[in-house]
Amino acid sequence: MDTNDFMSRGRVSSQTSGAGDSSTSKKHKGPKGLMKVVMVGMVVSMALLISAVMALVFFGRSTGEEKLIKTDKYQAVFLNDQSGQVYFGKLSVVNARFYQLTDIFYVRVEQVQPDTGDTAAQNISLAKLGSELHGPEDEMFISRDKVLFWENLKEDGKVVKAIVDFKANGSKATTTDSTDKTTTQ
Repeated sequence: MDTNDFMSRGRVSSQTSGAGDSSTSKKHKGPKGLMKVVMVGMVVSMALLISAVMALVFFGRSTGEEKLIKTDKYQAVFLNDQSGQVYFGKLSVVNARFYQLTDIFYVRVEQVQPDTGDTAAQNISLAKLGSELHGPEDEMFISRDKVLFWENLKEDGKVVKAIVDFKANGSKATTTDSTDKTTTQ
C-alpha cells in the first residue's frame, strides 16, 4: 500500500465524516433544542407538583374536625402512649399533623401513706403546666397520631370547676374532692 493512498484515504474519510457530522448536527439541533424545552418544562412541572404536595402536607386540608372543637370550652386530650396521660386545655387544629393545646392542666396523683393501717390514699390534684423542672411554656403541640381521642368538657364537670377555682385562687394547687383508697401490699 502506498503512503499517499493511505493519506488520501484519511482525508476522504475525515471529509466524509466531517460533512456527515455537520449535516447530522444540523438535523439534530432542532430536536435537541425542543428536547431541552421539554425537559425544563418537566422539571418546572415536577417542582410545582412537589410544592403543592408539601403545602398540602404541612398546612393540611380541613377535615371539619376544627368545627367540632368548642373553642369556648376546655377539652380533655387522651394520649395513646403507655402512661395514659391526659391533658386539659384549649384545643385547636394546627394542620393535618398537629394539634395545639394551650391553658394546659393535668392530673397529679400522689400516694399518701397513713400512720396506721395498710391502706394508702391517693390525693388527686390538678396541676398547671409550667411549674415543672424543665419550665415549659403554656403551649403544647401534639402529634395527631399520638392522640387516642379528645373530648369537649362540660362547664359543670369536676375538672372545669377545679380549673376555675385554680384561676380564682391564683397559683395555689386545688385538690379535687375525690380521694381514692387503694390497698398496698
